[in-house]
Amino acid sequence: MALRSRILEQGILLLLLLLLIFLVSGGSTAASTAEECNLFVGSWVVDETYPLYTAASCPFVQHEFSCVKNGRPDLGYTKYRWQPLHCDLSRFDGKLFLEKLRGKSILFVGDSLSRNQWQSLTCMLHSGVPNAHYTLTRVGDVSTFTFTEYEVKVMLERNVYLVDIVREEIGRVLKLDMINEESSKLWQTVDFLIFNTWHWWNRRGSSQPWDYIEVGKEVSRDMNRMVAFEKALTTWGRWVDLNIDPQRNNVFFQGISPSHYNGSLWGEPRAKSCVGQNEPVAGSVYPGGSLPAVAVLKAALSKITNPVHLLDVTELSLLRKDGHPSKYGLVGRTGLDCSHWCLAGVPDTWNLLFYNLII
Repeated sequence: MALRSRILEQGILLLLLLLLIFLVSGGSTAASTAEECNLFVGSWVVDETYPLYTAASCPFVQHEFSCVKNGRPDLGYTKYRWQPLHCDLSRFDGKLFLEKLRGKSILFVGDSLSRNQWQSLTCMLHSGVPNAHYTLTRVGDVSTFTFTEYEVKVMLERNVYLVDIVREEIGRVLKLDMINEESSKLWQTVDFLIFNTWHWWNRRGSSQPWDYIEVGKEVSRDMNRMVAFEKALTTWGRWVDLNIDPQRNNVFFQGISPSHYNGSLWGEPRAKSCVGQNEPVAGSVYPGGSLPAVAVLKAALSKITNPVHLLDVTELSLLRKDGHPSKYGLVGRTGLDCSHWCLAGVPDTWNLLFYNLII
């Protein structure tokens, strides 16, 4: 009996040891899988629980993004959810977001694509807590949406180049090595910063808001715009390293938002724009490849010492040829907008990724 008891005891110990090894192995595998998961690689899938809000539940959607109110008849573009290849995204919870960020501030800095994302986030939060009191104010180039109960500020600063434009005797000068002092002071006070620039770098003619470019002591009428973009990002990156406290400020870059004006890039040579597109590109790979500006941006970010998190939205947005206002935006039926995005729509996913990274 004693021998049988010892054998039974040894058997139990062996089983416990094997179970322990299994759990340790399984845990490390799960951790490895989580670490390897790239939230920005995946595909769009139909989800009938989408959209996260509607025009009716977000009455302050600006005209240029309000495609349904502007007469867009199809709603299929609102029913797509981003699905990473090797993991799942947590569903957006506006109340949890506001609770976690109580007393904090978020600032989008950039052009109209930043406004697109800012407006999306305010709608997502308002839909999550529809009865929460809010205020919306604007002072100069800064708009502030405040959820007063939670003391959370969701702000937007219009700043299309990130670097400064100064009016001098010769005209308006885009200074590629200078950051506006007032902007700099504001940025340092914010808990979560989401920067963006690219949309304006190839503007010419009457829509170009500067007359000269200055780098150091050299002033010129123009220069290679991709080179100018890189120099501005370098200046901004230097500012991040000199002025950001990683214990206080969390810095993100929105990434490059793509346009869809050439159907041959997504396999439809007859399509001259995004008009009439009502579903995403299938799969995870955009046939036309990525954008050159993305490589410039990633190279600039790699030189920054302080933490900067890239919301790498380019590839997933390239797949969404169906998500633009087209003729249901600001320009109406006389023009086309295949650069900005309908709301509800693609920028909601940008914010969902932001939510998953911070919550």
